[in-house]
This record gives sequence, C-alpha cells and structure tokens, in this order.
Amino acid sequence: MVDFLVHKFVKNFEYTENAQVRTEYGVLAGMVGIVCNLLLFGGKLSVGLVLHSISVMADAFNNLSDAASSVIGFVGVKMASKPADQDHPFGHGRIEYIAALIVSFLVLEVGLSFLKSAVGKIREPEDLSFSAVSLMVLLGSIAVKLWMGYFNRKLGKRIHSKVMMATAADAMGDVVTTSATVASILFFRLTGINIDGFVGIAVALVVMWAGIGIAKDTLEPLIGEAADPEVYHKITEMVESYEGILGSHDLIVHNYGPTRSLASIHAEVPNDVDIEVSHEIIDRIERDAVKKLGIFLVIHMDPVAVRDERVTAVRTEVKAVVEELDSRLSIHDFRMVDGEQQMNLIFDVVVPYAYQGKDLKQLQTKISEKVRGLDSRYHCIMTLEKSYVAEE
Repeated sequence: MVDFLVHKFVKNFEYTENAQVRTEYGVLAGMVGIVCNLLLFGGKLSVGLVLHSISVMADAFNNLSDAASSVIGFVGVKMASKPADQDHPFGHGRIEYIAALIVSFLVLEVGLSFLKSAVGKIREPEDLSFSAVSLMVLLGSIAVKLWMGYFNRKLGKRIHSKVMMATAADAMGDVVTTSATVASILFFRLTGINIDGFVGIAVALVVMWAGIGIAKDTLEPLIGEAADPEVYHKITEMVESYEGILGSHDLIVHNYGPTRSLASIHAEVPNDVDIEVSHEIIDRIERDAVKKLGIFLVIHMDPVAVRDERVTAVRTEVKAVVEELDSRLSIHDFRMVDGEQQMNLIFDVVVPYAYQGKDLKQLQTKISEKVRGLDSRYHCIMTLEKSYVAEE
C-alpha cells in the first residue's frame, strides 16, 4: 500500500534528494494523516459518547489534534519548499521544523486538557456501558495507527525527515493509548470495576510525552545539532577521494532545512604544489559537492609538508603519543619551527566533549610532558578544539 501511494502521487519518487520530490512526499504524508485521523476521530468520538468513556474521548481528540498536526505539517512542507529570496538567501527549509514544533505544542495541549478531565472523572465517576461494535471500532483504529506508524517511518527514512519520524513515533504512541483504552473497557466488562479515569490519566501522560518527544526532535536542528556521522563520512570521503588532497579535518555542517545544508572543511594539500593547481582542485570539489551531495561546501586549504622527512617523522611520533593517551584524540595542522634552544611543535588536537575545564588543562600538560620526553628541545604549542560531528 505504501509503495502504491508513493508511485501514484509522487513523481520521480526515486530522486529523494530533489527538493520538489521531497515536498511531494511531505504533501502525501500530510494528506494521508489528515484523512486517517479525521476518520479515527469520528469513529472514536461516537464510541466515547456511547460508552460514556473519558479515555475513549481523550483518545478521539488526540486523533483530532493529529489531524490538525497533519494540516500544519502539510502547510509547513509547502512553505518550506519556497525558493530562496533576498531576505532568506538560504531558503525557507527551517519552516518545516517550526511547523513540527507547533504540532508538539498542540499535542501537549490536548494531553493537559484530558489530564484535567481524567482527574475529574476519578472524582466523579460515571457508569460505563459495553458495546461489541464499539470495541471493534477501537481495535480497527489500532490497526490503522499501526499502518500509519509504518507508513511515516518508511517515508521518513526514505527522505531523511525528522518530522515524519516524529509522526511515526506519535502514531505508535497512539497505538499504546488506544490499547490501554480497550483494556480498561474489557476490564470493566469482566469485573464491573470502572478504571476509566485512571486509564485516561495514563493516556493523557503518553500523549504529553509524545508532544515532548516531537518538540525535542524539532528543536535540535533549530538550535544547531552536530553533524550526522553518515553525512561526515560522505563529505570527507568525497573530498579525500580527489588526487592532490592528502586529508581533511574541521568539518562543520550548517542545516537550513532537510534539503538545504552548508558545510565548511579544511583540506590538506601538498605545500610543494603550485597554489593555483591546488585551488583548481578545491574549486572542482566544491562544484561537485553541490551536484553529488546537494551541499554547498566551502573548503579551506591547509598546506602540509610532504617531502620533509624530519617533519613527517616528528608528526608521526606526536600522533602516537596523543593517541596513546586517548584513542579518541587526533591531531592536525602540524608544523615545526626550529630555534637555537628549542623546537616549537605547533598543532591542533581534537578532543571529545567529555573533556571539560581541569581535564583539558591536565590533558594539555600530559601531552606536553610526553612529547618533551621524546626530545627535551620539543616545545608544544597546541590548540585544543572540539569536533562538530556527533559521536558514533
């Protein structure tokens, strides 16, 4: 069914990196969400009124909020697809995240509202009634939500959409809440004990937790999250695949929406190659990055001494010392400056975020002492820096 809908409503569906194709995926997900959630709202509300069940009605209005969320997501995707303009040179892609954030507030509001109603139901309980038809409607809604979770997860993975993955998680939360509601009705049928209000509280808490999860997932790219390791490997492998590039480091990725990323990276080039030759290679990589990865890439050139065997040997020694202290550490931008009394070793060390405050100073001291142990003339002038890539 998922592939049928994609093939039917998304042109060129296989080109998921294309902004227009991605927008069509978002529109499809939004329309499916609106239709399914409105149908579920109508069915559950009818059941809730027949059974006098606050947990069922809470579940129904949760589906109505999901339908509103789908509308907001639909509008957000359409607005996010607007091209760049003078006021927004990086496009409007982040609107999709803002739309998802609004959705999270709606979900939280629904949860809070029905938490209040459930508490009132416990204080002043009402008699429940049982209907086999109503129970079948609820079981059918569970099946629909399971499919919607699968649908959004599959599309979300296909186009790398945080919003769709959050929607999939929300759908699975709905499965849990509706299942709890069914359990409370069956429990009443078997025992005559009304636990509807308590189940309503549980349903409301699950709904609120889903809202918090959606907010967290959408706030991260807005605040500025570390680059995904997969993106890191794609960019570095592409850059380092070109002849004339010895290595790379200091990758920073800026996200301006699911289909709009800018990045900067330092590329190491031989210091004995004409600068115009290296510059031509850098220009070609930047152009290819847009075509192959869809990323606007800015590359800074770092000259590296490749024919000075002495510099290479010392760099290897220092690298071994640093990695012996912590295998997660790495060095780059290594240079040597000879003096009469000492030899300055200038380099940068990339350290994990676990190192803070005193730990950084202690690490710097340990590196300096161990390197000086190689040769008393060595004097380390190092810069400790953090990576902008998420740890794997």
